[in-house]
Amino acid sequence: MNWNIKSIDEITEIVTKGTTPSTYGMPFTDEGINFIKAEALNGDVTLDRGGFTFINEETHEKLKRSKLQHEDVLVTIAGANVGKCGFVRPSDVPANTNQAVGIVRVKKQEANPRYIYYHFKNPSTFAMCQGIGGGQAAQPNINLTMLKGFKVNMPDIGSQNRIVDVIGAYDDLIENSRRRIELLEESARQLYKEWFVCFRFPGHEHIKMIDGVPDGWDKGVIADFFDTTSGGTPSRKNPDFYTGDINWVKTQELNEGFIFSTEEKITDEALSKSSAKLFPEDTLLVSMYGGTNIGRTGILASPAASNQACCALLPKDERSHYIYASLFFYFKRKELIAVSQGAAQTNINQQTVRGLKINFAPASLMDVFIDTLLPVYDQIRNLQKEIAYLTQARDLLLPKLMNGEVAV
Repeated sequence: MNWNIKSIDEITEIVTKGTTPSTYGMPFTDEGINFIKAEALNGDVTLDRGGFTFINEETHEKLKRSKLQHEDVLVTIAGANVGKCGFVRPSDVPANTNQAVGIVRVKKQEANPRYIYYHFKNPSTFAMCQGIGGGQAAQPNINLTMLKGFKVNMPDIGSQNRIVDVIGAYDDLIENSRRRIELLEESARQLYKEWFVCFRFPGHEHIKMIDGVPDGWDKGVIADFFDTTSGGTPSRKNPDFYTGDINWVKTQELNEGFIFSTEEKITDEALSKSSAKLFPEDTLLVSMYGGTNIGRTGILASPAASNQACCALLPKDERSHYIYASLFFYFKRKELIAVSQGAAQTNINQQTVRGLKINFAPASLMDVFIDTLLPVYDQIRNLQKEIAYLTQARDLLLPKLMNGEVAV
């Protein structure tokens, strides 16, 4: 296999970046054209739609420079996650993006666009981006001149295609599992909405409504049904605290699902010498910081600790189940984000979480609800575990293919 080194500039039609509509007085909208923020670039070939917002057609036409096309490679060029990448799929367009996202549009006669995406996904490229970005000002960034100058180790186009096929097979399996999870999650949300928002639960026809809730239901706040606490961050001055095997969860790892592993892990000593606490399996964590990430949840698949930006919900009785709580917060997210935007900083606190109004059905109905959804959540847990294994295998293989250590 013959390899050449080329710059991004040599193999692209265009290297540019997006624009934030509000800079020009153009609003975001509740629906319309996808507007992809840097948060959507999670390093996976499927963009995280939690990082999407919307603009109207008129705004999209005015922001011509940053109109996205199928097979554009996206790279975060500003912020703490500088170097994170994404790939535009047919289902993502029409779309636009903001100034924190670099757009790399590849000449297809020169390179396979997905191969270039995998180049940016390679851990060595990400580490380089982090090094360059972190060497700038307080706000890490990579300018377009730097981006154009990045060097790519490139085999012939046939070899690129074979590498893409091998890694892409893992991506396809991961994406299929994610789609199945989305369908399962949607079925759970629809059941919750039907029973606890619309009050069309089994037997509702025979129950009177009193003060807006069915007769016999308990009205209260989160604090009536859950104990809450937050985590803590072990001192960064002691790097040994981060050499353990205890998962330590940060808010950006709350992805509305189960948490199997975390980017950083801490030691027992770190727990004993900081405000960090070990929470049991099936604890629900809720994000209190992070703008539009506020209200996102994660369920611990095993005992873990978290930072102080996470609020942990610990049930007081059998009705206070993580399934019910996670669905409740899904429907409360917009409300929590709105509350946070009224403060000096975009965050909420434990008191906000504890004071949220919540209704609980009688134990017999709650038992039916939880028993109905437990198999659904077990499937979600198993699929997420499968994704974790596939991701680990893919990420071990990718750098070996990209540097020629493993031939195809």
